[in-house]
Amino acid sequence: MHLQESGEMYLESILVLSKKNNYVRAIDICEYMGYSKPSVSRALGLLKDGGYVVSDKNGYLSLTEVGKDVAEKIYERHTQLCDFLQRLGVSPEVATEDACKIEHVISDEVFEAIKNHVNSMK
Repeated sequence: MHLQESGEMYLESILVLSKKNNYVRAIDICEYMGYSKPSVSRALGLLKDGGYVVSDKNGYLSLTEVGKDVAEKIYERHTQLCDFLQRLGVSPEVATEDACKIEHVISDEVFEAIKNHVNSMK
């Protein structure tokens, strides 16, 4: 199953929330992303069907290995792109907003080049 940008955003959100709390529920995603319960429920159903997310009997969500791989890739892109844009002089708010858009469409080759450039500047 090929993920669209929205699926990647959900996975990244679950990853970020799981770093803050020991558990993640659908309602946590609603609050974090600002989406309605029906929208989150539908998206989670698709992610479960795709093998990216599982839930336990209490409704706590976990990323599968595949889901975690995708989420970590997107999260790394987000953090590296934010860092890169801020080093260029972009405000943190705009850098975060634009990184969120760029992270889903940038090629692996371009991302690796940016990442290597940022790392060489440290």
